[in-house]
Amino acid sequence: MNAPVLTPGGKIDDTMPIVPVRVAVLTISDTRDAENDTSGDLLAGRVTGAGHELAGRAIVTDDIGAIRTQVKAWVASKTVDAIVTTGGTGITGRDVTPEAVRPLLDKEIDGFSVVFHLVSYQSVGLSTLQSRALAGIIDGVFIFCLPGSNGAVKDGWDKVIAAQLDSRHGPCNMVELMPRLLER
Repeated sequence: MNAPVLTPGGKIDDTMPIVPVRVAVLTISDTRDAENDTSGDLLAGRVTGAGHELAGRAIVTDDIGAIRTQVKAWVASKTVDAIVTTGGTGITGRDVTPEAVRPLLDKEIDGFSVVFHLVSYQSVGLSTLQSRALAGIIDGVFIFCLPGSNGAVKDGWDKVIAAQLDSRHGPCNMVELMPRLLER
């Protein structure tokens, strides 16, 4: 029997089977395409490497309408449990991911931004201030919005999202909440 993998404040019980989550990856960029989308490639590889299903993958420009159209389509499809975006969370004029996503949220997961910045600070120091990473729930679908750099994708997935989308993570995880997200 293998020992559980430790994560900050929790552990992965690898004696239990993982419950696969259907995850869509959305790259938001004016310059990336299928050939040079390294952050999208990283995310897609980590999703499937963690035992989850890559339920969709797309690239849209830094445009509020384009971002919302893709996110809404995945949410409406009922074939996606979580969406992870990469790009558009910065502070320049073209960075509009938070403006596109935040109005769609039924609930914002405030702690995600805090924890993301804590782990990002360990990698990039005060440069983490230039990110407006956020997460929330849209009609029962989790959405996590990460910056577009490969380092931010690694930090966001490896150190925050992966454990919460792992049904074996204790003391709790977001997978066990999925059946209850639409309760009223």
